[in-house]
Amino acid sequence: MPSGKETRLLHLSEMEKLDKTLFRLEQGFELQFRLGPTLQGKPVTVYTNYPASGEVFDRHKFRTLSWHNPTGKEDDSDKYCKLDLQISGSYQYYFSLGNEKSGGGYIVVDPILRVGADNHVLPLDCVTLQTFLAKCLGPFHEWEDRLKVAKETGYNMIHFTPLQKLGLSRSCYSLADQLEVNPEFSSHNKKCTWSDIGALVEKLQSQWNMLCITDVVYNHTATNSEWLRMHPECGYNLVNSPHLKPAWVLDRALWHLTCMVADGKCVAKGVPPSIENDHHLNCLRKIIWEDIYPKIKLWEFFQVDVNKAVQQFRTLLTQGKMSTKSDPNQHLQIVQDPEYRRFGSTVDMNIALATFIPHSNGPAAIEECCNWFRKRIEELNAEQYRQTNHHQEQAVNCLAGTVVYERLAGHGPKLGPITRKYPLVTRYFTYPFKELTVEEEETMIHQPDKACYFMAHNGWVMGDDPLRNFAEPGSNVYLRRELICWGDSVKLRYGNKPEDCPYLWAHMKKYTEITAKYFHGVRLDNCHSTPIHVAEYMLDTARKLRADLYVVAELFTGNEELDNVFVNRLGITSLIREAMTAYNSHEEGRLVYRFGGEPVGSFVQPRLRPLMPAIAHALFMDITHDNECPIQHRSAYDALPSAMIVSMACCATGSTKGYDELVPHQISVVSEERFYAKWNPSAHLTSAGEVNFQTGILAGRLAINRLHQELGAKGFNQVYVDQVDEDIVAVTRHCPNTHQSVVAVSRTAFRDPKTSFYSKEVPEMCIPGKIEEVVFEARTVERSASPYMKDKRFINGLPNFTMELREHIQIKDSKIIKQAGTAIKGPNEFVQEIEFEKLTPGSVIVFRVSLDPKAQEAVGVLRNHLVQFSPHFKSGSLPDDQSAPILKTLFSSIASKLTLADLNQVLYRCEAEEQEDGGGCYNIPNWSPLKYAGLQGLMSVMADIRPKNDLGHPFCDNLRSGDWLIDYVSNRLISRAGACAEVGKWLKAMFVYLKRVPRYLIPCYFDAILVGVYTTLLDAGWHQMSSFVQNGSTFVKHLSLGSVQMCGIGRYSCLPALSPSLHDVPYRLNEITNEKEQCCVSLAAGLPHFSSGIFRSWGRDTFIALRGLMLVTGRYLEARNIILAFAGTLRHGLIPNLLGQGTHARYNCRDAVWWWLQCIQEYCKIVPNGLDILRCPVSRMYPRDDSSPQPAGTMDQPLYEVIQEAMQHHMEGINFRERNAGPQIDQNMRDEGFNVTAGIDPETGFVFGGNRFNCGTWMDKMGESDRARNRGIPATPRDGSAVEMVGLCKSAVRWLLDLSGKNVFPFRGVTVKRHGREEIITYDEWNRNIQAHFERLFYVSENPADPNEKHPHLVHKRGIYKDSYGASSPWCDYQLRPNFTIAMVVAPELFTPERAWKALQVAEEKLLGPLGMKTLDPDDMVYCGVYDNALDNDNYNIARGFNYHQGPEWLWPIGYFLRAKLYFSKLIGPEVYAKTVVMIKNVLSRHYVHLERSSWKGLPELTNENGQYCPFSCETQAWSIGVVLETLYDL
Repeated sequence: MPSGKETRLLHLSEMEKLDKTLFRLEQGFELQFRLGPTLQGKPVTVYTNYPASGEVFDRHKFRTLSWHNPTGKEDDSDKYCKLDLQISGSYQYYFSLGNEKSGGGYIVVDPILRVGADNHVLPLDCVTLQTFLAKCLGPFHEWEDRLKVAKETGYNMIHFTPLQKLGLSRSCYSLADQLEVNPEFSSHNKKCTWSDIGALVEKLQSQWNMLCITDVVYNHTATNSEWLRMHPECGYNLVNSPHLKPAWVLDRALWHLTCMVADGKCVAKGVPPSIENDHHLNCLRKIIWEDIYPKIKLWEFFQVDVNKAVQQFRTLLTQGKMSTKSDPNQHLQIVQDPEYRRFGSTVDMNIALATFIPHSNGPAAIEECCNWFRKRIEELNAEQYRQTNHHQEQAVNCLAGTVVYERLAGHGPKLGPITRKYPLVTRYFTYPFKELTVEEEETMIHQPDKACYFMAHNGWVMGDDPLRNFAEPGSNVYLRRELICWGDSVKLRYGNKPEDCPYLWAHMKKYTEITAKYFHGVRLDNCHSTPIHVAEYMLDTARKLRADLYVVAELFTGNEELDNVFVNRLGITSLIREAMTAYNSHEEGRLVYRFGGEPVGSFVQPRLRPLMPAIAHALFMDITHDNECPIQHRSAYDALPSAMIVSMACCATGSTKGYDELVPHQISVVSEERFYAKWNPSAHLTSAGEVNFQTGILAGRLAINRLHQELGAKGFNQVYVDQVDEDIVAVTRHCPNTHQSVVAVSRTAFRDPKTSFYSKEVPEMCIPGKIEEVVFEARTVERSASPYMKDKRFINGLPNFTMELREHIQIKDSKIIKQAGTAIKGPNEFVQEIEFEKLTPGSVIVFRVSLDPKAQEAVGVLRNHLVQFSPHFKSGSLPDDQSAPILKTLFSSIASKLTLADLNQVLYRCEAEEQEDGGGCYNIPNWSPLKYAGLQGLMSVMADIRPKNDLGHPFCDNLRSGDWLIDYVSNRLISRAGACAEVGKWLKAMFVYLKRVPRYLIPCYFDAILVGVYTTLLDAGWHQMSSFVQNGSTFVKHLSLGSVQMCGIGRYSCLPALSPSLHDVPYRLNEITNEKEQCCVSLAAGLPHFSSGIFRSWGRDTFIALRGLMLVTGRYLEARNIILAFAGTLRHGLIPNLLGQGTHARYNCRDAVWWWLQCIQEYCKIVPNGLDILRCPVSRMYPRDDSSPQPAGTMDQPLYEVIQEAMQHHMEGINFRERNAGPQIDQNMRDEGFNVTAGIDPETGFVFGGNRFNCGTWMDKMGESDRARNRGIPATPRDGSAVEMVGLCKSAVRWLLDLSGKNVFPFRGVTVKRHGREEIITYDEWNRNIQAHFERLFYVSENPADPNEKHPHLVHKRGIYKDSYGASSPWCDYQLRPNFTIAMVVAPELFTPERAWKALQVAEEKLLGPLGMKTLDPDDMVYCGVYDNALDNDNYNIARGFNYHQGPEWLWPIGYFLRAKLYFSKLIGPEVYAKTVVMIKNVLSRHYVHLERSSWKGLPELTNENGQYCPFSCETQAWSIGVVLETLYDL
């Protein structure tokens, strides 16, 4: 992937529907879809409506994305499909699993805005927008002079309210004709056309560097729209929406009530035209309840005509009609009349006939039945009456609420007496006919030619679901009077698709095309109640004409998830956010932080990273044209500081014309008819209709807008908001490349300083860094001027306020600052202490701050050295002439000199390993110690902190507080000498500069250094591994690091010395004796418990893990040395269980020798010239079973002789007592347990051994509890012939037979004494013997009468393989455990494929867990899946972890289970094989997830049942990682 390309990864998860999650991307980004763990290996198809290159976007046309598999291998865990995002808009993706749709979501790609003659980019965060009410611009030829005010004050975007012909109400948003320019813009000699407006917009873009957007209003049209009269079907009228008839009747009745009250006809009933108190209100309620509701009887619209229904029912009964009803759960209900006529509703007679059945056909029985039916209908009608009554109650409450707000409330419009112009409540419906009585008017609702003109007005409903259309059937908003109604606009009825209302869709499409042709963007008016599918269609139309359409909207959903639905589906670029919602300065500051930017000192994020959910980009407005006037709400002094605070937000910002001029009232979109003032630099203060920098805060606005645009353009994208005191807010914008900051300190005036107390004492402020200049300072001041008078012709502001502005001055010249002192907080950390003198309410001061020069230089040098890791650091970097010589070397060349054993030191080493070397892991105060002393310990923590920018984490606190961790990292490596020390020295040289940067930046740069170093080291490690790893998936690569994690060299060698005559053995000088000593890597069994000292090296663990961790990864020489070192300790024909450097070895396991032999076999197969190992010299530590330990070189013999000795010993029989038997070597073992026996059964060829007091296989838990009386008793002795050992023995015998046939191995068999003379048993004979007896004795037949079955009464599961044969407790043989799968992998020839497959299916069903295999059948009575080694109680089966192998899910057997499935599925057939591959990938994906999330970066030893975390398990275990690597290798 080319560096510099930003790539985001979206991981798909089964059934994950993300339509309420917002994913924002930029043009030029690449989006990769990858499979999450739930989908790995499954047939997933990704679809998107993002158009293919050269095609046009069609929302309903989806295409399939093709998968790329970078490794080209069967392990396709890295596969992805991608989109190169080049077109802005909203796009949908979904994915299916097979034929089932499984999940999906949206992506929103931001537009690129361009201005100027050179078409340069205007970043979204630089937008400074100003709203103009179009009707206040006057005739078109005067617009430029009026718009010039915006240009001169630094705005770069103008938002015009609609420019179309307005309706009768003169509201800016009630449009009479969507296609016609407002004729008022024309002057007597020149008609204003769309192309005139387009030319002006073009000029503003190219010459003034300003963009223009305007509103689109889709939801309603003016009641007097001419086209609506021609096309009444475009509204919700009583013909197409008959459900509104009852609401219309109520609306007319309320209008008639208005007329009566206005005419004084209700005074006698206590309601005069001027409603002034609660008494009037209560009388009004009484009139409605007693006079209106009883008269209009709304419930009748929902009721059944009882007599008519009973008559119909009686007729049917008399005719002997029977019900054809099928569903007995259907009860009689009212079926609403679709035409909503009074008593027009009905009931389903079919259900009635089935419910009321006469007991005979006689007239009396029929009459009785009809009476029951009548009673039921009357009950249903009563229910409808009650329901209507609820609606009527709500209607009265809403009406009363409206009257209170409009006429009584202090904050309301106080409309005065009720008149026909200002009615009691706004009418909900149009009524274009002569007024008649209520009864006469009602007759019209059933006459289509009249009823089609009764149309519902639009409005909004408090707290309603914005995705529900309140005018559609099912909503009772109009009947319940819940609509806050706009009586000048008719709500438009689009239906679901263009065919439902062709004229309306075509008309609005034309309207959209005009808008998109002439304007750079749109504001979606009333967005939350515009039907979303309509807005979607119209915006698609607009984007066809203007691809980079800027779309803004205001949403009043009050719910971020719901906002996201609109943003996603419509591709909204910026959501309007209002500073006026802030009730104090603290909240205003919080909004600045909420709407954009990252925290100061944030981490550098990689270019390739997961796609994170975002919040919608904000257009943050200090005031919108809907807001009430802040001068009335706050004070005139607050205009400047609040504008400053808003403008410091890292997003688009905006204001409304009039705010800067300090207009002291809301400029009403309905009633304002005056014009805006024009720009005239030389205008006098008193000249009407003209403004300049003397007016209001215009001069300050220019400085503020300039600064906002500079901060956005220069990447000041980090934000810190500091609430200095209750009125003072300091906002810092910081640039992460140059580390310059701009700090704006604003003293707000939410309370009027004339009437409220503001302290003269302003707290001192500390500003870190060096103040370069005061960018500007400004104070709102009063001046002598005649008091404010509202001008008749022009919109004017307060004349008696202005501002003092001083720009680009030094601190000493400031009038606001008393003095500035410099304190040094630490080395290279300047802090300037500012004491204010005149930071009066309504003042702002803005500082430009840079780092102290030494710190600035250190940052530049650091960035220069970081460029080798990422081009991101180029900006702000400085050449470095003085740096340490080691920094002149690229880090990659230092890393290339490290061996994999060195990498173990640099990257890993847990606490126990470090302690052995005299160190330890770093402990983070108030948190926890790191998992590793090496870099992985730090990287694991930072991987969690970095994406979230969690700078408050104790880890970051520790870095900011001192250099301890920094020094620990470099000094630990320097003390190691060799190549590791070079890494330490390079880091130390880098850290010299790191320590010179301000403390708040240290976490960010420490992380950047370590990320670069760490990724380089990983690459260096992989470079030394096999091609399987180098060309493998990310999963394979990360697993292969388990090899680096587990294989290391400590201060003391774990392995016994190899033969001095062996070539290529690594040596070092012993630090203490100064003598040469061998230093071979040893393999830890697991971290942290089996990592150091005597408990690090185990025979069995080493050789189960060796193939995966060392052979598959290409570490052949180290693997050879381990094999030979263990070979040297062979004694009694066995390999030690616990190695103890050989001198303290315990020979108490029967299986390690067979795993060792299996590894030699694998070595010979995998390694080039692998057979050479057979001739390598082995230094025998115990030349005879009873020898004392001999030094290396005393007696050497080739490996093949040692192998033969092991085979010979077994055939002769092994029988000895462990040395030093007793509590000194095992405090739990009983005396009999120290007796070790093993041998080969001459009849079957099976290896056998053990007794009921010891455990010689991997399931080696010895009881430890006195309370539960299990001490000294093995939980799983597995004596007799354990199934995996028989398989391993068969594998070894078959291999030796093959080698001897090729004359590579000089022995044909083993000798035994029989009847006093020696006989040879050939490997051929032994091999055939095992083959002949295995299935006969191990398979549990599905046939209950199988003659081979010795103990049919013990059979628990059929179609499986026994866990052992010949155990001292016969029932143990029959337990279902995962061990037979091991035999299947090493000796598949022992199994009939069909039987093997069935047994594997049983294992899958019963034993397979999320990460591991249950060690015992859950149906077994001693099964317990939770391992707790600390629990000591009376329960024999679980005390002190007795159930270690009786249920908990161990990871390493899963590798053998999966490999067995893979092998046998191939033999069963291609279809089964394909399914198996999917299943394996799916299982392994869970290991991938665990590996990625684990702070140990490993796979655990075991989990509790169903994959639950087990605190007693090793966090990362060698064989767990090894077997997963082997599975992927086989795949």
